[in-house]
Order: sequence, then C-alpha cells, then structure tokens
Amino acid sequence: MVHRWFAKRFLHPDIVAEYSYIFLWDEDLGVDNFNPQRYVSIIRKEGLEISQPALDSTKSEVHHLITARVKGSIVHRRTYKPNANGTGCDENSTVPPCTGWIEVMAPVFSRAAWRCVWYMIQGDRTKKIGVVDAEYLIHYGCPTLGGPDKNERSPQSSAKDHRVDVRRESYNEMKMFRRKWETAAKNDECWIDPYPVNSSRH
Repeated sequence: MVHRWFAKRFLHPDIVAEYSYIFLWDEDLGVDNFNPQRYVSIIRKEGLEISQPALDSTKSEVHHLITARVKGSIVHRRTYKPNANGTGCDENSTVPPCTGWIEVMAPVFSRAAWRCVWYMIQGDRTKKIGVVDAEYLIHYGCPTLGGPDKNERSPQSSAKDHRVDVRRESYNEMKMFRRKWETAAKNDECWIDPYPVNSSRH
C-alpha cells in the first residue's frame, strides 16, 4: 500500500509530535466494531508501543495467524502454531511472526515508537507489541487504489490500473532505503544487527 513510503517520506516524527498515537491504516478496513477511545485506553493500560486491532477471522482476509482475534481476550502478544519440522510458533518462540509482530495493514504507533520506527531502531518487540482483541476490524482484502474493482470493470474498459505504478514506486523507494540503511549500518560503529542472517528463526 501507498502509505508505507508516504509515511516514511512525509510523517517525520517532529511533524507528528503533537499526537500521542499515529494510526497508519489501509483503506479496505471495516471499522463498525472499533472504538478508538476504548482502543487507546487499552493500549495505554497494556503498555503497547506498537499495536493493531485484531481481525475478525470469520469475515476478514487474514494473512498471519497472530492478527486473528482471540475471543474472550483483551490483548495477545504471541500466537501458537505447531509444526512438525520445528519452525512453528510455541511458548519458546522469540521472533516474528510468532511474537513481537503486527501486520502493516493497520498499525498504531505511540509517539515514541514512531520515532524509533522512523529511524529503524530495534528494541524488545516481545513486550511492547501486541494485537488488541477487544477492539477489532474486518479486513476486506479489496484495495481501492487504482480505480474500480476488477469485478466492476467492463471488458472494454481501458482505465489504467495505477496500483502497478504504486507498487513500482514502493519497490524503488525500498531499494533506495535499503542502500541508505546498509551504508548507515556500515558507518555506525555501535550498530549490532539483532537478527543476523545466520541466526535461527522460528
């Protein structure tokens, strides 16, 4: 979605410093079951710096199990998914997407977390990141950017699908960001990669 590179480019932490929380949501979310005041109250009480509302799995397009709503729960910070080859999620898992992880379709950042995310500062994700079950959304999975839905478009229509342009721009922005990140990490004597390539992930 367009908001990732837009947010990185235009929502500098100093510009949004007057806000306690920054909501960066996709356009295809159903919010009938969501109350923003209750949500902010919950994340404050739970001490969540980065969060997202859970997804109603009966009505949503759910890509990652950790984002699905756990009924009867207020917040969850991990998911459990057994796997025979040892790559599943269990109580010993310490890395995403088992814990310390949300999906970028509906992230909510505290002011301090947004400053960290902006500069890509790593921290202990297992405690300060969680999914709020008590306030949840529906993810329709039908992006509206680029014109009418493919089911609504007539075969004769020659309307340009701008989603391709947005994906291309996002890809180019990401390549540029990676180059800058690699240069900055190489020049920073204090930088220690918390997730080196040869580390085991599960």
